[in-house]
Amino acid sequence: MALSHAILTFLLEGSCSGYDLAKQFDGSVGFFWKASHQQIYRELAKIEASGWASSTLVPQVGKPDKKLYEITESGRQVLIEWMERPSKMAPTRDELLVKLFAGHLVPRAIIFRDLELHRQRHRANLDTYRDIERQHFTHPEALSETVKFQYAALLQGIYVETSWLEWCDRVERLLAEQPHQSQ
Repeated sequence: MALSHAILTFLLEGSCSGYDLAKQFDGSVGFFWKASHQQIYRELAKIEASGWASSTLVPQVGKPDKKLYEITESGRQVLIEWMERPSKMAPTRDELLVKLFAGHLVPRAIIFRDLELHRQRHRANLDTYRDIERQHFTHPEALSETVKFQYAALLQGIYVETSWLEWCDRVERLLAEQPHQSQ
């Protein structure tokens, strides 16, 4: 996936400024697709140059004019064509898993410390996702078609974080079963 696809997805909901887009990005897609505000602004310029979005300048008093972006029919078509292609599976690149592979080299307390740090981070992520679920998705059966798809993405985040927490617990139990032995 290119950042442009994520931005075009946001523009489906209506026109917005680069600033508003970056803030919305941080609070939703940003949980699973990282991009800095600077990257978003650069990509918006490319999207507009490609004809996938257009912009309108809105005058503001005492501030620079605000530029509002809107998806074009060409941008909508690019998004549809991208969605019709099968999604690629993201490669797993996880430092903790590499450390576990060679975990026998260090005292278990070091591995347990790392597991606890991950547990805390994943617990915080899960709490954030559950808060979003409580705020926006309390009655899934009553959600509009559009919002059901957004909720599906959130559910995946909830399942991933729950799985991470269960995995941390299981690994800790596994490693606590026998004393550390060097290989």
